[in-house]
Amino acid sequence: MRIYGNPEPGLKEVKAASLLTQYLEDNGFHVEKGVCELPTAFVASYGKGKPAIAVLAAYDAMPLIGHACGHNLIAAAAAGAGVAAKPAVDQCDGRVLVIGTPGDELSGTKAIMANKGIFESMDIAILAHPGTHDSAATQTLASQYLNVEFFGQAAHTIAQPERGNSALEAMILAFNNVNLFAKGLDNHNHVHGIITDGGNMASLIPAYTAATFLVRAKDKAALGELKPALLDCFTQAAKDTNTQLEYTWGDLTCAPMRNNPALARLFADNMCSLGRNIPLTTPDKIFGSTDMGNISQIIPSIHPIVAIAPEETLIQQPPFAVAAASAAGIHGLADSAKAQAMTIIDLLNEPENLNRVRADFQQGKWLQ
Repeated sequence: MRIYGNPEPGLKEVKAASLLTQYLEDNGFHVEKGVCELPTAFVASYGKGKPAIAVLAAYDAMPLIGHACGHNLIAAAAAGAGVAAKPAVDQCDGRVLVIGTPGDELSGTKAIMANKGIFESMDIAILAHPGTHDSAATQTLASQYLNVEFFGQAAHTIAQPERGNSALEAMILAFNNVNLFAKGLDNHNHVHGIITDGGNMASLIPAYTAATFLVRAKDKAALGELKPALLDCFTQAAKDTNTQLEYTWGDLTCAPMRNNPALARLFADNMCSLGRNIPLTTPDKIFGSTDMGNISQIIPSIHPIVAIAPEETLIQQPPFAVAAASAAGIHGLADSAKAQAMTIIDLLNEPENLNRVRADFQQGKWLQ
C-alpha cells in the first residue's frame, strides 16, 4: 500500500525500490542495487548454489492513473514469496532471488537485463501479474515500437496557405492507411498508435508531426513479415502529401511468452490448494506483450495471472487502479505470494519437479 500511495513512473521508482530492498535486506537477503546500469533495478538473493529460482517484481506506475496495472501487488507478492521460501532454501540448498525490474510499462528493462546476461546464471523465472481472470500461464505477442515523423512546410493558414505543406495532413492520412491495413490482419497481428506532436498553433499549417506505434505479431518472424507492409502506409502518405517521412524502429523487441508446462502445472496445483481452481492457460485471452517473453526464451518461465477484479473491469484504467488497493487486491496478492513460494519449495524439495521443468524447456515444449 505504501508503493500504491506513492506512484512513481518507470525508471524513477526510487521510493518503491528503497522499500523493497530494505524489506529484503531486513529479511536476510543480499541486495545488489543499480544492476545493469539501471538505478532502480536490483537483485536480492538468499542462499547459495543451484537451482537458482527467481521471482520478478515490477513496481512502476502508469502516467496519470497510478497503479492501474497493479504493479504494487506484483512487487509485494514477489518480495513476500522470496521471504516465505527461505526455510526451504535453508533445508534444501539452492537460491531464491527477487529481481527488481523497473520501467515495466514503457522501457522494456527485462529485455535490457536479459541482453546483459543477468538471467543466464538462473534456472527458473516467475512473474505473477494481477488481472481479471486466473491462469497459470499467459498468452502474449511479440511486439516492437515504431516512431514516425513527417516534415512539411509551415505557413499561415489564411495569409499564405498556398505556401504551406501540412505534416499533420500526412499523419492523418497515415493513420487512415494504418486503420485500413489493420482491418485485414488476423487476431495475432495488431497495430496501435498515438500522435505525440500534432502541431503548435491552429493558425499555422504544421511543419512537423510525430507519432508512436506499437506493432504486435504472433512471433518475431511474423513481426518481421508485418513491418514492410506497415511501412507502406507511411511512405504512401508522405508521397500523397509531398512531405518527408522519417522513422525508427525501437531498439528492443518483446518476444512471445514460452510458458513452461511443468512449471505452470506446479503453480496451478498450488493455486488450487488455496481455493483457486485455475486453468493452465487461457488461449482466448491474449495478455498483450511483455518483455518477460524475452526471459522465457533463455530459461524456463511462467507468467501467471491472478484475478483481483471481475472480468468486465477495464485493465490499465482507473477501475483497475481501485482494485489494486482493494480487499480483493490484497487477497490476490497473498494468494500470488503463497503460490509462488510453494512452487519454489516444490522445485527445491523435489528434484523430479525440476527435472520435468528442464526437460520441457530443452525439448522446446511450451503452452500455446
